[in-house]
Amino acid sequence: MPTRQRGPTVTTPPRPRTLTAPRWPRPLFRQCSGIALDLGSARTRAWISGRGSVLDVPTVTFPGDGVIYPIQRGTIIDTAGTARMLDRLLGHHLPRFGRRLIVIAAPVLGGVTYRASARTAVEILRPHTVLTIPTARAVAAAAAADLTRPLLVIDLGAHLTEVTLLTDGAVTDARHTALGTSDLDSRTPPAQITDAVVAMVTAMLERDTTSQTLDALRAGALLAGGGALRPDITHQLAERLHAPVSPVPAPHTAAVRGAAKLLKGACTHPSAAVMRTTSRRPH
Repeated sequence: MPTRQRGPTVTTPPRPRTLTAPRWPRPLFRQCSGIALDLGSARTRAWISGRGSVLDVPTVTFPGDGVIYPIQRGTIIDTAGTARMLDRLLGHHLPRFGRRLIVIAAPVLGGVTYRASARTAVEILRPHTVLTIPTARAVAAAAAADLTRPLLVIDLGAHLTEVTLLTDGAVTDARHTALGTSDLDSRTPPAQITDAVVAMVTAMLERDTTSQTLDALRAGALLAGGGALRPDITHQLAERLHAPVSPVPAPHTAAVRGAAKLLKGACTHPSAAVMRTTSRRPH
């Protein structure tokens, strides 16, 4: 009996599987969301990504019928009050969901206590990450200063005056005094602030065993804070220090604008992608 010949075997290829990307809820922000803060004793300033302007309000809170100043002379004395103030200032500007990066310009000599209090206060803003940077570093960023050379930054605030030496962008030496422009009256003339700054710079020169402080002074000091808007103070400083002094543009908001600039840089860092991803949850 003849053998039946089988025809060629035809194999049907499997149907390609359609891969469906995991469904994520629509993000509340397509770019890194962030807030830059300058918690001053007299004024609190904030910059929110996407708004392009600086919010500027008095540093006060209103528990009951009274008024409390939660930050005094560069020290947070009422953390809960600071949190209430931030919620009143920023709460209605923020989306209900999502977490954000917060950069705080902190007094150079605020120390661990200030940073811990500031971090606790901003928890009310639901941050993902909180970074603190020295105010002098923020001012240098706002001024786009050359940090390859030593830089002397003088911050003339309302209640606090700081003098900081930056070397390669890091704080090498710093001094401060609990004296500011809000203290000026008939009994406290502008010359008193000038005297205090000159004394701090002199102490830094005497302590420095290198030429960094002197080099920074000869190159010219960078002025920030509301006091940098007062010609009577800036002219006296130039004469007494025998060196040029240069107020940064809009010196009263330099710290928060510099913090905002550093925040934008942090948002472009690869680690920011992790922050954006972990702030979402799959359905």
